[in-house]
Amino acid sequence: MESRKIIGRDSEMAELQRCLDSDRSELVIVYGRRRVGKTFLIDQFFNETYDFTFVGGHKLSQRIQLRNFAKALKKAMKERTMRKFDDWFDAFDTLEEYLESLSSARKKVVFIDEMPWIDSLRSNFTEAFENFWNGWAARRTDIMFIASGSATSWMIDNLVENQGGLHARITSQIYLRPFTLNETEQYLQGRGCLWDRFQIAQCYMFFGGVPFYLSLLDTKDSLAQNVDRLCFARGGALRLEFDELYNALFTNADKYVDIVRLLAERRSGMTSSEIAKTTSIDGKRLAKMLNNLERCDFIMKFRYYGKKSKDVIYKLTDFYTLFYIKYIEIYKDSYDEQWWQHHLASHSVESWQGLTFELLCLMHIRQIRQALNIGGVATEVSAWFDKSDKGGTYDVDNIVGGHQKAVRGSQIDLIIERADRIIHLCEMKFSQGEYRITADYEEKLRNRMALFKEKTKNKQTLVHTFVTTFGVANGKHSSLVHSEVTLDGLFIV
Repeated sequence: MESRKIIGRDSEMAELQRCLDSDRSELVIVYGRRRVGKTFLIDQFFNETYDFTFVGGHKLSQRIQLRNFAKALKKAMKERTMRKFDDWFDAFDTLEEYLESLSSARKKVVFIDEMPWIDSLRSNFTEAFENFWNGWAARRTDIMFIASGSATSWMIDNLVENQGGLHARITSQIYLRPFTLNETEQYLQGRGCLWDRFQIAQCYMFFGGVPFYLSLLDTKDSLAQNVDRLCFARGGALRLEFDELYNALFTNADKYVDIVRLLAERRSGMTSSEIAKTTSIDGKRLAKMLNNLERCDFIMKFRYYGKKSKDVIYKLTDFYTLFYIKYIEIYKDSYDEQWWQHHLASHSVESWQGLTFELLCLMHIRQIRQALNIGGVATEVSAWFDKSDKGGTYDVDNIVGGHQKAVRGSQIDLIIERADRIIHLCEMKFSQGEYRITADYEEKLRNRMALFKEKTKNKQTLVHTFVTTFGVANGKHSSLVHSEVTLDGLFIV
């Protein structure tokens, strides 16, 4: 049932096919952040042909949800009148009655989309669904029930980690992530886009690999024109996306927004204790919120080199969120509908590009390892920051509103430690051409390596690895570069 319209998602489609071909009933959970393409994947795989399908409505009462469910069942059952359900137990009893009337010689496919939105306040939806699955569907061999939703925290808490009637009942979990650079390139080329990899990488730095955002691009125009049209022009499709994004995913969305705004200010990352101190969110609640944000691909956690596993730093990794807070939110009402094109050459944009390219690299660590020919070597990834280096040069964090904050200390955002006792200290640099290492920068890197070795008491081989757009230019200061990864390396499958 696969469709050629689907980019990537090979393992996900293989899993759907496995469930369809199995000799038991399957309860399949498909989850991931909003706009990542969950519904598209399922619709395309099944050619939008289901025995029954229903989409939950956002912020609708149980009465309205039940009415809409009855309407969908009326259509599926080809009945002339619509039934009235008092609760979700009635609704699932009727679904069971309908499915029993169909041929038992094939799998019956049921797709419920945006399931978290159905479970409204004081709803008995989850209990009724548990009863339907455990009491009927799981005892058969011919049901494939697919549940999907963007509210990942609900999907995990109520389905995947359910400690009640659905405990250990999920037969398959499919977690959909944003596209990689390679998949983004495939998607854009499929739409007739002629942009080169440098432009596609820049596009990723605005919108990440979120398929819906990419679908809004008019590839006949330049990337800068698209950014202005979507983000700064009146009626731009992404001007209001920020509020909708978090409110659709989380209850008490304001607290989640507080966390992502804080992490947007501290691009180098923060520990959970630092976040707790600033936001006044208690530890247990904060841990759950950070977990939910990580599950939705908004943040990533990195181990501090040489520290215990609990000493992790969290970084905001959602490209759209970062761009919205940094620019859209501040300048969307400036009456300049070509704001981005008018500021492309500014120092602020140059600084933003450098920091965002670093993030792009961190999202493609697997590709970096492959480009370095160490894909088959066991590795650990971490970051390191030494605040005690009072004599060191300033490292600069980009701050909301165009301001900058200088922080003394030595920092390495990406360390790849190999099992064969080689450690790559990675530098990630965005430039319009080959990157040139100056005498001052060479000295800084050599001093930082010495400090890292001293502070960590490291006995392993340390090497400098540069990840750049077009490579490092040959020169007398480039001899410290042990290995390189260019933009093409980030596009490895």
